[in-house]
Amino acid sequence: MRAAVLSSFDAPPAYRDHPDPATTGDGEMVVEVLAAGLHHLTRSKATGAHYSSNGVFPLVPGVDGVVRDPAGRLRYAVLDDTSLGTFADRTVIDVRRSVLLPEGADPVRIAAAMNPGMSSWVTLRRRIAFRPGQRVLIIGATGNAGRMAIQIAKLFGAGHVIAAGRDASRLAALTALGADETCTFDEIHRAADVDVVLDYVWGEPAAGAMIPMLTTRADRTVPLTWIQIGSMAGGDAPIPSAVLRAARLEIIGSGIGSVPARDFLAELPQLAAAIAGDTIEVRAKAVPLADISRAWTAADTGDRLVLVP
Repeated sequence: MRAAVLSSFDAPPAYRDHPDPATTGDGEMVVEVLAAGLHHLTRSKATGAHYSSNGVFPLVPGVDGVVRDPAGRLRYAVLDDTSLGTFADRTVIDVRRSVLLPEGADPVRIAAAMNPGMSSWVTLRRRIAFRPGQRVLIIGATGNAGRMAIQIAKLFGAGHVIAAGRDASRLAALTALGADETCTFDEIHRAADVDVVLDYVWGEPAAGAMIPMLTTRADRTVPLTWIQIGSMAGGDAPIPSAVLRAARLEIIGSGIGSVPARDFLAELPQLAAAIAGDTIEVRAKAVPLADISRAWTAADTGDRLVLVP
């Protein structure tokens, strides 16, 4: 078969021949890959930047995808740590880490949206006790995951959603997705009275936002839960000690490890149904798997690239 094969951390994958997959345990099956998203998680695991990366080469990247099982049914599958990911003609899945898709589901749409959508969906459903009517700030709202987080927060009954980012022109388009308000990082004090922060940025921007937000809250005794999901601006944030004393702030993370795998899997059917049913806007661009080297280094255009064997 053909696959995208990564041989080192510092070079893009190459499209070449690769041995056919074979099952090794109970619950496994060889499946045909129809579509696999080129996610930030996929890149960071493959380059050693993600905390779950194992650094084993050669590596076929791809953490998830839409596949056709031996019975001809479409599934969305999440792969465990493996050297044979979904950037291939075929791969091996554990059927227990997959979900059957609704009839007529678009493989490219599902592959593009499940991974970025899962971050906010699982956070609001499983990481905290989110209540309808709560106010939500999304930092990094112009990215794929942030755009979906706006829609998912509204779907779960958020009373007011504020979308924050660097680019005012890109922020302006987010009201059409359900954002009640937008602000740049320089205007972050306007989001002072939210209940929940979904932070896809972290780094200096997150640390710099905390003081102006906390010191302008109408009531500092009202809890504020700051959820660290992504780290596009850096893995470390120099958080001033004062923010931990100045208000009732709780900082937590949401991701692999802090949320059990069983909780992620339990949410897959409803998320897949929401995406397949056009409840959530998805920006996706299909790219032939043979063009993996070019796609791997392509500039971000706002569309989620989906590799199609």
